[in-house]
Amino acid sequence: MRILDKYILKKYLTSFVFVLLILIPVIIAVNISEKIDKFLRHPDLTVGMIIKDYYVNFIVNIGNMILPLALFVSVLFFTSKMAGNTEIIAINNAKISFKRFLKPYFIGATVVTVFSLVLNHFIVPNSSKKYEEFDNTYITTKPKDYSRLENANIQLSENDYIYIRSYNLKRNSGSDFCYEKYDGLVLKEKLLADNIRYIKKDSSYRLTNYYKRKIINDGDDIISSGRRMDTVFNFKPEDLLHIDAFAKEMQTPELLSYIKKSKERGRGNLNAYLVELYKRTSLPISSYILTLIAVALGSVKRRGGVGVNLTIGVILMFVYVFMLKIVEVLGASADANPLFLVWLPNIIFAIVAIYLYIKARK
Repeated sequence: MRILDKYILKKYLTSFVFVLLILIPVIIAVNISEKIDKFLRHPDLTVGMIIKDYYVNFIVNIGNMILPLALFVSVLFFTSKMAGNTEIIAINNAKISFKRFLKPYFIGATVVTVFSLVLNHFIVPNSSKKYEEFDNTYITTKPKDYSRLENANIQLSENDYIYIRSYNLKRNSGSDFCYEKYDGLVLKEKLLADNIRYIKKDSSYRLTNYYKRKIINDGDDIISSGRRMDTVFNFKPEDLLHIDAFAKEMQTPELLSYIKKSKERGRGNLNAYLVELYKRTSLPISSYILTLIAVALGSVKRRGGVGVNLTIGVILMFVYVFMLKIVEVLGASADANPLFLVWLPNIIFAIVAIYLYIKARK
């Protein structure tokens, strides 16, 4: 690695960390001013608990969120400074091509991308879970209750279906239970019960006031009913829970397993989970695209100096962030293609980056 590469790489990483260290304390200060009254409502809440359980996870989440912005601004700023100090002209006069000049930038982008991939796939989900638990316990006025489910239904296998009108996960009991077994499109068996309770001890289910009908081909059906029946089904109560917000709280292996299992269970719309999965890779990869745009903009010396480059860069950055939010919402809809929509901002900005690169190279 040349001295020039080390010089640029050092500036790349130190500027990136510096911008993060400036932005995060400001965001924390604003957050404290908004939340301080809610913290004071709980006498049992210590400073140590607030820092450990809330702000450590808050920093991880907010740091991951502003990482592209911090990277873009830092690269644009120090590259513009180099252009303003005529360092880039000196590099050009030394017969170093623009393509070669980009090498240390992309080494730095690789470091940030690997760090961001680990953060997105493994660290942020755990932090999101702890952050949401704290928020739901101490901050939210009306805590979210995911224990009561309405109109739950899952597919146990290719031919077996479960329907429950309401189920309480805390009590492990529900009402208006229905089990149906099909042979292709033909109903072969139906089991109804007023109530269902999960017996955790032996992983079985207790049905009360049940009615069972087994349909025979010749029309001579077998019908039985009774007060109580213990039986087993190929599902657990937590399998009934399907909340899109939980996607952010699952590490990638767990999320992949959930998506696979949900498809086997016949879940309808999993796009919110797929958007979260694809976003964990597309966002880190954007480090390369944003780095190229920042270098292409910053390497050109303009009237007005660094301020003009920063203004252009910040406008582009906000357009990028806006597009990320739009495609996240659109991608979660049932008839959308989440893979294409999640990568669409990167595709558009990659085209912008190539255009600016060709222009800057000239």
